Amino acid sequence: MRAAVLHEIGQDKLEVLDDVEAVGFGPGKVRIRVRATGLCHSDVSAMNGVLPQPAPFIPGHEGAGEILDVGDGVTNVKPGDRVLVCWLPACGACPACKRGQTQLCLAGFMNAGTPNFKRPGGDVFGFAGTGTFTEEVVVDAGCAVPIPDDVPFDIAALIGCGVTTGLGAAVNTADVAAGSSVAVIGCGGVGISAIQGARLKGAAQIVAVDPVESRREAALKFGATEAVAPDALGDAKQRITAGEGFDYVFEVVGKSATARTAYETTRRGGTLCVVGAGALDDFLQLNMFELFFDEKKILPSMYGGGDVLTSYERAIALWRAGRIDLESLITHRVQLAEINEALDQMRTGTALRTCIEI
Repeated sequence: MRAAVLHEIGQDKLEVLDDVEAVGFGPGKVRIRVRATGLCHSDVSAMNGVLPQPAPFIPGHEGAGEILDVGDGVTNVKPGDRVLVCWLPACGACPACKRGQTQLCLAGFMNAGTPNFKRPGGDVFGFAGTGTFTEEVVVDAGCAVPIPDDVPFDIAALIGCGVTTGLGAAVNTADVAAGSSVAVIGCGGVGISAIQGARLKGAAQIVAVDPVESRREAALKFGATEAVAPDALGDAKQRITAGEGFDYVFEVVGKSATARTAYETTRRGGTLCVVGAGALDDFLQLNMFELFFDEKKILPSMYGGGDVLTSYERAIALWRAGRIDLESLITHRVQLAEINEALDQMRTGTALRTCIEI
């Protein structure tokens, strides 16, 4: 079957090969025919080594498709079912799951170290234990979440990561208050979803911050009240908050420099919500006095900061009701053979989300 493979960490291009086989099928597993997958910035971060991932590997974790086969003991899905891929399934038995923090379950991460593909030359890993830049993938049954018939595969794929992450950061983690002021730094697919979440929660002012003009223009269509380049954020802070700072600031880039800017843009007693996934060796510097004196809340948000199955259902309900716009998040579409075009679209910021149709 065909799949897009990264041979070594640090390479910036994927090679689409037709000699890849999905492996590991058996009890508790399902085989999925991938129909659509989104390109998330986390895929690029794994390719360049920011996020740890064994290589060679197949990127992709934001996917949807149809069940081809199920292993013994699988009861949640059957062949023919339409599903989205959950890259972080909850085991239901670990301490995090028992506390109700299923987004912190580590069971899914354990799968990342087990190859779920192979080629004549050897084993191939799937990013985050999945790897959806391929025609078929074998994953744990918990990774396959049934979707209603009226949800298209491309929309379901977005809900599988970017939408859930951004929307959940505003709704679950930060719990944005009605009438508040918000700034969102980084307005790709996840940042735009955070903007939609802040709008849903009733934020009065939502400032979108991004260096790419087309993304700033798009942010206004999704609910931002204004959009500025990074060098104009200080002026926006002064105009909108009289210099005090925003009630909520979302960092959706994953770099210490933007996190520091976000901290300084948050008012005393306000909330900085860290959504971007950064590198292990990129350290955010804060001094002990400002931590104590400013009483700013720093809230990391992992996969939307809540139960992902509930978050999926909420996103579908909001989309059906017209309360969130998911179709417009997909600004580009390519075939699997054109995957490197999708990578260029992300790196240049020309795309909010590129859908790879398989």
